[in-house]
Amino acid sequence: MVTSRWTADPTRTASPRRRGVVLERAILNAALEQLGSVGWKGLTMEGVAAGAQTGKAAVYRRWPSKEDLVADALVAGLPQVETVPDLGSVREDLLILCRRVRGIMYSLPGVALRAVIHECDDAQAERFQNVIVGGVIEPTVTLLRDVITRGIERGEVRPDAANGYVFDAIPAMMMYRSKVCASEWSDQDLEEMIDQLMLPLLRPHSV
Repeated sequence: MVTSRWTADPTRTASPRRRGVVLERAILNAALEQLGSVGWKGLTMEGVAAGAQTGKAAVYRRWPSKEDLVADALVAGLPQVETVPDLGSVREDLLILCRRVRGIMYSLPGVALRAVIHECDDAQAERFQNVIVGGVIEPTVTLLRDVITRGIERGEVRPDAANGYVFDAIPAMMMYRSKVCASEWSDQDLEEMIDQLMLPLLRPHSV
């Protein structure tokens, strides 16, 4: 039998040494939690390391700056909306889409992303432009295009409504209110946006 020269504290359970993707995931999650609690300006690499229960050197080996770390954390953490069910009504399809986008915005990574948007200066915000566009705006526009195309096929939506201005309307409104107004999106807010903005944009012209 091998006897250790170190005496273990029976009240503590040693945590296994984490490596590779397990450690990286812990660091990325800690970065998101830090953003949600202390914001972009309050986030430090030391704080992330402490949250991930690892050394600061382990963080810096993988990410030389907090901009690099936060960008990777957001890309890895943002939920994806891959499809919107066809409920037979463009209004109901839009509601489902908007609720799912709202879910992304108020998830832990979404809250972290909003902290970045709110607190970064222009130079820093440019670093995250691809994250915002690729992680939120482009997927939303793609699904919105699918919903509108189905509406056109059903005769609910006029064909010329399938254009970039209409596709940009929902993500632009949701991002604007989140960034500039710092307000939440209730179900009533979403319904009013669809009824008062989107449906008038989409309806066939009166004969």
